[in-house]
Amino acid sequence: MRRSSILIISAFSCVLFGVAAVRLNSHCSSAEAARSPSPQTVDSPPTVAQAAHLEPVSTTLSPTANPADIPSAQHLSAPGTALYTAKRGDTIPAVAHQYLKTTSYLTSSELAEAIRHVNGNRSGNILRTGDQITIPGLLPAPIVEKTVPVAKDFEVRAIYLTGIMAASDHGLRIIRRWREVGGNAVVFDIKDSDGSITIPFEHPLLGKHQVYIHDLPKFVHFLHAENMHAIARIAIFRDERMVVEHPELAVQSRKTKQPWRENGKLVWTDPSQPKVQDFDIALAKFVAQSGADEIQFDYVRFPAEGDQRDASFLYQTDHPDADSPGADSRGAGRAGRPADAQQGGTSIDVQSTMEPAGLKHPSVKLSVARPAAIPRGMQRSDVVTAFLKKAYAELHPTGVLLSLDVFGVMAWQRPVDLSHTGQDIVGMAKYCDVLSPMIYPSHFFGMDHIEHPGDAPEHFIGESMQRFELITKNSGVVIRPWLQAFRWRTKTYSPEYIKVQVATAREKGGIGFLFWNAANDYSKPYAAMPEMRDANAKEKNKFFRGDELPTATVKALLTPAAITVP
Repeated sequence: MRRSSILIISAFSCVLFGVAAVRLNSHCSSAEAARSPSPQTVDSPPTVAQAAHLEPVSTTLSPTANPADIPSAQHLSAPGTALYTAKRGDTIPAVAHQYLKTTSYLTSSELAEAIRHVNGNRSGNILRTGDQITIPGLLPAPIVEKTVPVAKDFEVRAIYLTGIMAASDHGLRIIRRWREVGGNAVVFDIKDSDGSITIPFEHPLLGKHQVYIHDLPKFVHFLHAENMHAIARIAIFRDERMVVEHPELAVQSRKTKQPWRENGKLVWTDPSQPKVQDFDIALAKFVAQSGADEIQFDYVRFPAEGDQRDASFLYQTDHPDADSPGADSRGAGRAGRPADAQQGGTSIDVQSTMEPAGLKHPSVKLSVARPAAIPRGMQRSDVVTAFLKKAYAELHPTGVLLSLDVFGVMAWQRPVDLSHTGQDIVGMAKYCDVLSPMIYPSHFFGMDHIEHPGDAPEHFIGESMQRFELITKNSGVVIRPWLQAFRWRTKTYSPEYIKVQVATAREKGGIGFLFWNAANDYSKPYAAMPEMRDANAKEKNKFFRGDELPTATVKALLTPAAITVP
């Protein structure tokens, strides 16, 4: 009996010790897990897909838990954040650069500043090995932005930014400042006149290229958040990059059988080449699908300078009876882009060597000279119009507006201008929503016997607008002019100069305006806009109506509010 009792007691004791061991092991494991970094702690930036699955840590603590068992605050990350463990040599700017694509921030410096803020307002950039820092603003998925539809007579008040500038820190400051003073739109380069493309885009005719706007939907979302109309500029047929990489698509020289040069420059693709046309339309559609509100075509024309007799185009081969301009090899169009600033990669197209042209007698201001006789066969204007018809058919269903930049001198409808550029305003107006003539006063040199046209903005803006309104009468197209925001060839450039242009354009039928400055310096428009806004309060709509995007389209700001880590 004694031996039996001893055995029973021994067995019971073993069971008790076993249960205690299991409980102790479970408690130690929980404590160790609590001391270990959260599963969210990462040593490298997650992909957007990974970021979408980040969850905040949830820990249930026993009432009797020791303080050592409670996870420290820096090991917890809030929703939309991640924890990063620093490696040797890491800095905050470097980490920000790694994570930028997966966050809501537009620039590395903005993200770096946010990282400093949410991590106790850190003052330096250096990270020690093993430091754990919170990365804010992680996106649950890539941004998908949609076009904000507006009527074609929506009053745009815009400035132009190069592709290099647009999504930079300084560019964002320019945009915010423009919004503050009353602007409601921004024109930004997608493809400039040297052929450089600023966004990630894949196409058989496009190889590796420098990207400046790394996430177009994110950038457009930012513009929409600022209540800005997003206008994407695409230079069409002037494309040095493509000519160099694909010389078979260039305008050809009749003499040398090599790519033709305009005044020594190898810059023009053949506007009648289907591959060239299809490339530009594919790019425009991609941009429209990325959320842009308007596609703006620039250089939608043939070369206007150089030896025109030597220039050979595909459409002339396909149509033996086609025209062959060349009676005046000097070209004609003269209201191109300004030559006063080249910062930001903007190419210059100023035709300064032509003879004076335009009206000799002011008494016939409103006459429009159409060509008296059209040569038989296909014309350059037919090529341009057919291209626009095709482009408009593919872009219009996406909901974007299509606007076209045209030479200001085309308002005079001289046959030589039409035969060289192919910009038949009447035909072009059928296949776009907006025409934007470049009517910079300084570019009308030699016209109307005015020695310094740059100092006569009221005359040249008014004359040009009247003519464009007459040419496009009953077409339904909106005339929204490019105005001068640079001091080239003018001694009177000032905020008042800006105001005169805006008021004159509006008085002559213009709806909205675009300011061009190749250096993206808008100090004078900044000063003029509040003055015009104040004047509108006294004399209703003297300068502009003040249209804004529908309030329902305003999105939440991309940059999240400061996150306080528990």
